[in-house]
Amino acid sequence: MNEPQDRRESRPETRASCPAVFIAAPASGQGKTTVTAALARMLRRRGKVVRVFKTGPDYLDPRVLAQASGRPVDPLDLWMAGEADCRRRLFEAAREADLILVEGAMGLFDGEPSSADLAALFGLPMVIVMDVKGMAQTAAALVGGLAGFRDDIRIAGLIANACGSARHRELIEAALPDSVPLLAAVPRDASLALPERHLGLVQAEEIRDALEARFEAGAEALAAEGLAEALLGMAPVTFAAAPIDAAAPPPWLAGRTIAVARDAAFSFLYQANLDLLERLGASLRFFSPLADRALPACDALWLPGGYPELHGARLAANTALRDDIRRAFAADLPILAECGGMLYALDTLTDQDGETHAMLGLLRGEGAMRGRRGCQGMQTAELPEGPVRGHAHHRSQASGTPEPIAHGRRQRHPAPGEAIYRARRLTASYLHLFFPDNPAAVARLFAPAPSEIIDIIPTEESYGCD
Repeated sequence: MNEPQDRRESRPETRASCPAVFIAAPASGQGKTTVTAALARMLRRRGKVVRVFKTGPDYLDPRVLAQASGRPVDPLDLWMAGEADCRRRLFEAAREADLILVEGAMGLFDGEPSSADLAALFGLPMVIVMDVKGMAQTAAALVGGLAGFRDDIRIAGLIANACGSARHRELIEAALPDSVPLLAAVPRDASLALPERHLGLVQAEEIRDALEARFEAGAEALAAEGLAEALLGMAPVTFAAAPIDAAAPPPWLAGRTIAVARDAAFSFLYQANLDLLERLGASLRFFSPLADRALPACDALWLPGGYPELHGARLAANTALRDDIRRAFAADLPILAECGGMLYALDTLTDQDGETHAMLGLLRGEGAMRGRRGCQGMQTAELPEGPVRGHAHHRSQASGTPEPIAHGRRQRHPAPGEAIYRARRLTASYLHLFFPDNPAAVARLFAPAPSEIIDIIPTEESYGCD
């Protein structure tokens, strides 16, 4: 006997399908983001819904890709966010998209888990983007090696970036193995590349019009190669729905207002973190340390990462806001200061030109930029409130700081990670936290004094997303 129609329709979807492609490369700096943005814009111009994801922790590339695609861009990271979070995001994207693009990080086999691990887990065919300047048949040899390195991934083709001529293209195409077609050759043209600075791409908000011109030029170049038809014609990939999270966090922060710094100096914000705070019941009020003269009325404060070193003079000149934040600190409001936010919380910050600027003075110490040398990597912040996964990525150093209360735990290395500092209710570190990893710990960070929340947020429970 057939089920009644209304009962069948009430069942939740468990699978969704659409074409999906993983954009990978043999190394960083091959043009993955440039090509991914151009692909997204090319298909958007055709009226297609393109959902783009970025592998790993990244604040800059996703905003560029969001502008190109016209849709939000979330991170996919098996270690930091977990398999269930990745599965849920891909499933939801497949329900609405004509095509899913996932941009990898570094080389496709680099890191643990790697881009290849993510592609293999979800059955995503990989397209290799390679800068072929200075080589021809060797490019084909490298692609052949990548294609044969693991038997659980499939290389669907090559996009030869920075191709010098029609003859250059012919030499590469003729040498490729039969299993890896040349999908496109992007001409060697500096006007197509995306502008960069010391921590990666220039923020999309700063160069919106310039990006539009590059997106359009890249879309034209790829459309001429017939790439839209090739991608849309790929076999659909089926994504299963993630298990329903039976341990969704309670609204522990109901009635709490969190002031969040957000402007050109402080912009490293995962949308997933903002969403989690609202799921916990918090109200968010954004403010600009560059422009606003006072904090919004709030119960807690979040100073995320960004580029305070590019705006040191303006931050120092806004003495009214600095005084207001100091008053919040003295009143024991919970404050989280991450990376650039921590530099802002120190006594001084010396920028790349050697100019020293007065900062908040909440945490003893001096911050200074240090050229091309930097630190990066995945770490778990070992907080008194509970462990929270995240990452570090900076080219500055802090000196003269007090003794840390803890250090980050590196993903696969025994040496101590980034220092974690505490002064009154201020928590400061170079680490960027991924809040959904441990909502209970995050709620404790932003909650009232611990004595007031013992019965509200149980310390023995973790409501992670995986």
